[in-house]
Amino acid sequence: MRLVVQAAPFDLGAEANDFAAGLRGAGAVVTFTGLVRDNGGALSAMEIEHYPGMTERAIGKIMDQARDRWALTDALVIHRFGRLLAREPIMMVATAAAHRADAFAAAEFLMDYLKSRAPFWKKEIGADGPSWVAARDEDEEALKRW
Repeated sequence: MRLVVQAAPFDLGAEANDFAAGLRGAGAVVTFTGLVRDNGGALSAMEIEHYPGMTERAIGKIMDQARDRWALTDALVIHRFGRLLAREPIMMVATAAAHRADAFAAAEFLMDYLKSRAPFWKKEIGADGPSWVAARDEDEEALKRW
């Protein structure tokens, strides 16, 4: 399992290929990449802050939970911080398992956690100026299924 928290952009295809290339015993790979939404052209950038060390520990714990709950062969989480432009990749989750059900479930679990509980603070920069991103009810609801 690999966790990367970085400011630099990442190459989706290269990361997915590298992840899949090293697998043994997997019959399914699920990948998901989140992008900075442009909100219909109203958003120019997003600034993401975090506390190094704390962020990695928190995400590492949830990755361990995913591994314990589903029969994962491997998992990858990449999350960026700093200033990101609209439509840039912000995060990537990849999971591998012998069967697709485990790979899909673990990926969704990780994505839901990253969206609502991972210790990142996000500020959207738009035409009306900056505003902090608040928790959304639908993101909190998504966590209830786990």
